[in-house]
Parts: sequence; C-alpha cells; structure tokens
Amino acid sequence: MAPAQRKTVLLVHPDREVDDLLIRVVTEKGWDIQRAADNQTALSLAEAGPFDLIITGEKTSGREDVDLLRKIRSVRPHVRMIILAAESTPDDVIASLRYNAFSYFRAPFDRIALADMVHRAVSEPCWDDGIEVLSATPNWIRVMARCTLETADRLIQFLRQAHLPDAEKEDLAVAAHEMLLNAMEHGGKFDPNHYVEIDYIRTRRAVACRVKDPGQGFSFDELRHAAAGSSPEDILSHVAVREEQGLRPGGFGIMLARKLVDELIYDERGNDVILVKYLDQPAAHSRSAVPLG
Repeated sequence: MAPAQRKTVLLVHPDREVDDLLIRVVTEKGWDIQRAADNQTALSLAEAGPFDLIITGEKTSGREDVDLLRKIRSVRPHVRMIILAAESTPDDVIASLRYNAFSYFRAPFDRIALADMVHRAVSEPCWDDGIEVLSATPNWIRVMARCTLETADRLIQFLRQAHLPDAEKEDLAVAAHEMLLNAMEHGGKFDPNHYVEIDYIRTRRAVACRVKDPGQGFSFDELRHAAAGSSPEDILSHVAVREEQGLRPGGFGIMLARKLVDELIYDERGNDVILVKYLDQPAAHSRSAVPLG
C-alpha cells in the first residue's frame, strides 16, 4: 500500500509573529509548508498544483484576497482558504462567504482565535458547503448553516468581523453562538443533513440576529435540560438531566444570551428566536452598508 500523501499549506508572505504561530499549528499535524511572496505567486502555484490550505498574507486588503480566492476557486474548487486582511470592507466579508472562504480575519488579529481556526482547517474532513448565502442586501444578510459544531464556530468568526463597538460585537457574537448551538443540537440534532437559517440585521441604533432551526420547537415548561428551566432554588438541577439524556455539557445558553443582549424573543413554537443588541452610539446610516466586515 502506497503511503498517504502529505498535506501542504501555502502561506502568503506572513509576518514573523503570524508565521511562527502558523508553523506551530500546521507542523503539529505533520503538514508540509510552502511559501509565496505575494498573491500573484500564490495563484501561479495553485494553478500548477493543489494545496490543502492557503492562508493569505496580512499585508493585503480583503478585496485583493477575495479576488485571489475567486480565481483559485476556478481551478481548485475545494481548497480551504483563510483570509488575513490588513484592510476590510463589509463587501469583502460578504464576498468571502459567497466564495466559500474557510474563515476571515481582519487586523488586528486575535492570535488565539486564528490558531484555533487554522487547527480546524487542517482537521475538518468536510466543510465547503456548510455555509450558504441566501441573500445579502444593505444591512441584512441571510445564510443557511449546516448543523455541526464546526460550522457554528466558522459562522460566528465571520460575525465577529462586523463593524461594531468591541463590547457590543463580542456580546452579540457570544449570544448568537449559544443560540446557534441550541438550534443545531435540539432542532437539528447535529445532523449535517439539516440546516439552520440565520439572519443578521444592522440598523442605525441596533443589531439583531435571528436563528431558526428545522425542529418542532419547545415550551419553556419542558426545559428541564437547561438552566433557564431550572428552579431558582437549584439552578444546576439541569446538569443531571443532561447527563441522563446524553447531552453535551452546558445548558446555560438561554440564560447567558439574556445577560448579553437587550432582548431575546422566541416565537410561539420555540424554534425561531431573535436577539437584539442596542448600540450606545447610533451608527452612521449608509445605503451601501452591509452587516458584516
């Protein structure tokens, strides 16, 4: 039996700190590393031979990297690409979603989050059809996300690129992540054949995130497996219930989300939820603005 072919990552002119981080993560997986001085060289190398992962350089703009992604997709439709952009616009982030970027980071980069996403990129066997953009209009984007933990984490990283004050952005991202996991676990049963629908809406004074799962919904009277359904006298009673039902550790999602956003509203069935975060300073209204980036 022939030995398995080693996988290769292409790094496009990273700075020293990022280079050291990426080498550490990639070599732990036994991958080979090749480097390109710029995006044009990276495109030529990708046309000449396949790579399993391409990570762009942080000295280029999001627009340049999305253009590289678009061109590479025509010859290597399934290659994973993580974009590191020095400058970014909302349109760039939306375009990266449309062309199935694995992830997107704009400066300044969160090194821990980047290392985690690179680790996922070199570990996940299936990824490139997990997020589908249904529509992207000014201030409103709608996507479908496959019911897997990995897809949830990737989608929230895109959400973290939103042009919002840091506190509001992080609060909404954490709350949305909790609701997304709930939807995927209880509504979609973590079945990769099922999808959750997510809307992200930006107004001058607020940001809203809507999560709709494919399940039958629930009643708050049935939430014995969640802290939100526990009695005030025993807020941890749901832990034993989750163990009995074979659920992952947790159950604090709804309670945590309520603390992080200003409004959390469920529909009558319980499979459709909206999170609203008010902005301290109204955003400048722009007809060309889109919610991410």
